Amino acid sequence: MIGGRSNSKKRKVVVTSAKYYGLQSFLQPGCPIAPSGPFRDSVRVFLEECCQMEDYNVEGMAIWCTFLFHENRGFVLPLYTIEECVQNSVQPLCDHCRCSGWSHHFVSKRKYHFIIPIDNEWNKPIDTGVLDLQTHILHGLIHSNGFGHLLCINGIEGGSSFVYGREVMDLWDRICTTLHSREISVVDTSKKRQMDLRLLYGVSYGHTWFGRWDYKFCHGSFGVTKKQYEQALKTLSSLELDMIIRNMNNRSIKKLIDRYRELSDTHLVTIRDLFRFMLNLKFQSLQTKNDVVSHSKTRSNMKEKHVVRCRKFPNMAAKLDSRWHVRRLEDVANVVVNALKEKKTMIRQEVRDTARLHIGDTGLIDFVLKSMNNVIVGGYVVRRAVNSTTGVLEYSLKECKQDEESTDRVDSVVSESDVYKDVGYLYQHVLLDSDSETVEFAVRTVLDSKIFTKEWPFNDDDEFLRFVCRVIPLTTVESRKSSSGELVVVPLHATIRELKEACEKAMRDTYCVMEKLKVREIVEVEGLDEEEVIFGALESGSEIRVSGFEVDLESASDLKYEGGADNWVVNCQCGARDDDGERMVACDLCEVWQHTRCSGIGDREVVPPLFMCYRCCESIDESNSPDEQVDGIEWMMVTDHIDLFAS
Repeated sequence: MIGGRSNSKKRKVVVTSAKYYGLQSFLQPGCPIAPSGPFRDSVRVFLEECCQMEDYNVEGMAIWCTFLFHENRGFVLPLYTIEECVQNSVQPLCDHCRCSGWSHHFVSKRKYHFIIPIDNEWNKPIDTGVLDLQTHILHGLIHSNGFGHLLCINGIEGGSSFVYGREVMDLWDRICTTLHSREISVVDTSKKRQMDLRLLYGVSYGHTWFGRWDYKFCHGSFGVTKKQYEQALKTLSSLELDMIIRNMNNRSIKKLIDRYRELSDTHLVTIRDLFRFMLNLKFQSLQTKNDVVSHSKTRSNMKEKHVVRCRKFPNMAAKLDSRWHVRRLEDVANVVVNALKEKKTMIRQEVRDTARLHIGDTGLIDFVLKSMNNVIVGGYVVRRAVNSTTGVLEYSLKECKQDEESTDRVDSVVSESDVYKDVGYLYQHVLLDSDSETVEFAVRTVLDSKIFTKEWPFNDDDEFLRFVCRVIPLTTVESRKSSSGELVVVPLHATIRELKEACEKAMRDTYCVMEKLKVREIVEVEGLDEEEVIFGALESGSEIRVSGFEVDLESASDLKYEGGADNWVVNCQCGARDDDGERMVACDLCEVWQHTRCSGIGDREVVPPLFMCYRCCESIDESNSPDEQVDGIEWMMVTDHIDLFAS
């Protein structure tokens, strides 16, 4: 039974024909397939070799299923592949392409949806409306041209009881890699405990959570560029903790920072250092709890043994109110340890005199000696005590034992919920509620950057030639900017004629407007004999242009571009020149679109019945009131041109 739930309704599955694979090994290189063609061909191999076709469909779309079992935890989950034929679809155009900057792409004939439903749906047939749900463990969409979108991912913290988000992302990445996807986009609006992860992970690691799988900045909303995004991350991640403590004058933040500095083996300097350590500590918290329980039991059985709590000197030094840099304090501590290694026990004056041979500042030496008691320096514990016989202060040294070092950690254990509570407090007060205009602007820039993509380079190390084919329509109709081109794969010994046939077949198979394409010639080899072998004449991996007839760009069909048939124009004062998925309004005079936010319309405000952009306002007589009543209808005029990215 899938998922091991005895009270769930069973699906009707013919066990002998079902396809089962290990979740973690599925689609590893060569397991069980290794297609070499473009996505449109590789996905067919995948469906034939790795999937079992279901005996029903949903909204006229064919469904295949693959069962994946977890090699360690034993559960079984279904991976569905749904083929959506665009010409029969109720939503043939792709809004995700439009928001990803791919409005100019030709409409692909087919979309493939890869879906793992939420746990309680594993034993049920796919139902109507499945493509619109946001509760799936996984929902990825790939067009037949290899461009696609990761629409939904939910692991343990997103509602699943069995599978982790990173395991689902690993699977999705293997699907895209094995089937030779070209580029996949994701709109990162993921949150955890009210924190935007693209901001938290961006400050902590320099990339989003999806950046672990090489998803990188594509374009930002409101005109945010890659350079601005990277500068914003640099600004935020380099905020120094000592400056934060001084500037904010918040005792809670100082106490919190000091607490984690004490836990860390290395000195935490910036907010990036602190966030990284805290997030890493969260992953170790469960193991730490187990260690603490074990340690507590040991102590209860050894009450007669006195355990001395020791502190790591770097952590302690970071909190000292000293006029010397922490590194200088650590240098003196290391000199003291080296001196004690020879005699194991020395009186204070001997230690001081030995240290002066290496350190000229006696005030610095005295300050460090005063602080050194039950501290760990390197792999040694330094202790200070008064000799009961002589009454003289002595320093002693011994190797650090496991129980002595762990006592420092036992006293400082924090649970996962405590870590996230502390992270959330810093996130809110240091980032979101900062009084600094620089920090406020950087935070807004990062939060306005939501679209990230991953590209897969061509694999050109086998016995095939690969080309990106672009069609030059022999028509006078004005077309949009060049589309993405299509990947064509041919054998090494292929001729020019065979390459033309492959281009024609690929374009007909992939795009609606190319269904009747007839290729006339390849521009790069124009004039050469068609039976000549292309190896040596064209470089594999290069782009080729083909001219042809019967490209349907003249009809009124909506199945030409993913952005639709209308040639709408975006020209917002923030710098945006394309639809970025944010709320927009069109000027009723010039019909140019711009963001409502940039036009002074709040996200919760209703767009006025008539709207005039700031450019049209500038052409109106200055004597006119910025808010006019025309035939009883209110006009909204935007008169201020705000440069959102002015320095």
